[in-house]
Amino acid sequence: MKGTGRGRSAGTGALCVLAASVLWGTTGTAATFAPDVGPLAIGAVAMGLGGLLQALIAAPQIRRHTSRLRDRRGTVLLGAVSVAVYPLAFYTSMHLAGVAVGTVVSIGTAPLASSLIERVVDGRRLTRRWMLAAALGLLGTALLCVAEAAHATDGTGRTSMAGTLLGIGLGLVAAATYALYSWAAHRLITRQIPSRAAMGAVFGLGGLLLVPVLLATGAPLLASWSNASVGAYMALVPMLAGYVLFGWGLAHVPASTATTLSLLEPAVAAVLAVLVVGELLPAAGWMGIALVIACLAVLTTPTPTRHPRGQVRNNSVDHDSGPPGKAVGAVPATSGEHRTRHS
Repeated sequence: MKGTGRGRSAGTGALCVLAASVLWGTTGTAATFAPDVGPLAIGAVAMGLGGLLQALIAAPQIRRHTSRLRDRRGTVLLGAVSVAVYPLAFYTSMHLAGVAVGTVVSIGTAPLASSLIERVVDGRRLTRRWMLAAALGLLGTALLCVAEAAHATDGTGRTSMAGTLLGIGLGLVAAATYALYSWAAHRLITRQIPSRAAMGAVFGLGGLLLVPVLLATGAPLLASWSNASVGAYMALVPMLAGYVLFGWGLAHVPASTATTLSLLEPAVAAVLAVLVVGELLPAAGWMGIALVIACLAVLTTPTPTRHPRGQVRNNSVDHDSGPPGKAVGAVPATSGEHRTRHS
C-alpha cells in the first residue's frame, strides 16, 4: 500500500537522523584529545574539510543537476552561509559557556527555530504529538544542562558571566543556522534534487567559505599526530558520514522533525563524557537523558491511522496533519513524484 510505504520510508529517515546524531555526539569527547586546538579551528576543519569531501563524493550528481541547483541558488547560498557560520558559533559557544550549556542551547533550541521557519515560510502545521515530543526533549536537555553546569562550576562558584552570556548567544546563533541549513537542504530535496547533490552543493560551498578560517587558525592541528588525528576524525566521521546520513534522513522527514530527533546528540555527548572522559553525571542529568529518549520514542513509534474505509495504516514519524491518504511526516511530493532519489 502506498501510504504504508511512505510511513516505512519516514521511519527509515528517522533512523538515519538518529544515527547521525550519535556520530555528532562524539565530537565533544573527541575534541578533548586535542586541547591545544581552538574552537574556530575545530569547527573549520570539521565542517570545512568534511563539507569539501562531501562535495567531492557527490560531484557527479552535482554536475548532473547543476541547472536545478542554479535555479535554486538563493536556497543553496543560504544553506552554505549557514553551514559556514554554524560550527564557528557552536564550538565557540561550548568553549565559552561549557560543553553542556553550549550543546544544549545550540541543539536544544534548534527544533523551535526550525518549526518557526517551516511555519512562517512553508505554512506547515504542528501536531500535538510533535509539540509533546519537543516539550519532552527540551525539558530533558534543560535538565541535562543544569545538572552538568552545576557539576562543572568550580568551588568558588565564580565564572565569567560575560563569557557565559556570549556563549549562550552564540549557541542561539548556532541553533538558528542549524535550522536554516536543514531547511534549505530539505527544500532542495523536495524540489526534485537528489539528497546527495543537494547536501554536496550546500556543504561544499559552505566548506569553501570555511577554508580561510582553517588557514588562519589551523596550525595547531599540524603540531602533533594526536591533533591531526582528531581533526581527521571530526571531518570524516561526524561530519562527512554524519551529514550523509542526515541528508538521507531529510529526504524522508521534515526539517523540524529532523532537528527534534537530533536532540539525541547532547544525551550521547553526556554519556560519552561519563564513560570516556570520566566526568560524573548527577541524577538530574540521567533524568534528562530519560526524557530525551522519551521524546524520541514519541516521535518514532508507529501510530495507527484509520482510512475513511476503516483500513489501518502505520506512520512512523508524525509531524503535521494532512489530507486523507497523505502519509504524516512524509516529504511532500512534487510534480507527481513520490519516490526519493539518492543518485
